[in-house]
Amino acid sequence: MTEFEAFAVELAAAAAAVTAPVFRGACEAENKAGPHGFDPVTQADRDAEAAIRRLIGERYPHHGVVGEEYGEDRPDAEHVWVLDPIDGTRAFIAGLPLWTTLIGLNVEGRPTVGAISQPYIGELFLGGPSGARMLSRGQDQAIACRPCPRLNDAVIATTDPDIFTGAERGAWTQVRAAARLARLGCDAYAYAMLASGRIDLVAESALKVWDWSALVPVIEAAGGRVVNWRGATPDDGGQILAVGDANLIDQALVTLRRAAV
Repeated sequence: MTEFEAFAVELAAAAAAVTAPVFRGACEAENKAGPHGFDPVTQADRDAEAAIRRLIGERYPHHGVVGEEYGEDRPDAEHVWVLDPIDGTRAFIAGLPLWTTLIGLNVEGRPTVGAISQPYIGELFLGGPSGARMLSRGQDQAIACRPCPRLNDAVIATTDPDIFTGAERGAWTQVRAAARLARLGCDAYAYAMLASGRIDLVAESALKVWDWSALVPVIEAAGGRVVNWRGATPDDGGQILAVGDANLIDQALVTLRRAAV
């Protein structure tokens, strides 16, 4: 495990110390979206990100940080940590153990280390220069995506079809119709299952940089690919296609590309 990979594990533990004790407890949610939507945030979101930022500032004061709750600090630094303290706050407040803490490290703008942590289940999926692994219950196990060259054989996922616009939803519907099985509502945990060889494709849109940066190193280290709906490197457009087998990219993009931004 490299220095930064080990530090990502340490950061995940600091966040878990905040989030795990209040999960399924008294944790009120506020609505960041105002009267015209619902975008929940809890004090656990804020406290977990604050704990992570505090450790980064102590250990690597010259590093930048970009986080969902507290914004940007030196985003142009060579090393930038990208944080989503609770990805899946809706799942968190509903008592569903599919929320995760996402911790990514970009080096010169490139996602290089990523951690997907689910502390209630006791699983942390880590990806970086040393490979892809799952840390769980004292075990350190290598993980890898599985071969699945045909979309007709694929298990696919998205968090909620309601995240898609009209054109995007039509494209997703066609991909779903071609696949063997689709699962919904998993948030970033679906990407962890892709890296573990359980899911073959995840397609989503409207994602922010903190929603996907940590996922890229985990999936790539496990042998998968992450692109946007044009087939290029993920960007601020927020449309993400993750696959365990690169053969699925062109098959999915036949329809997804029509709704690409």
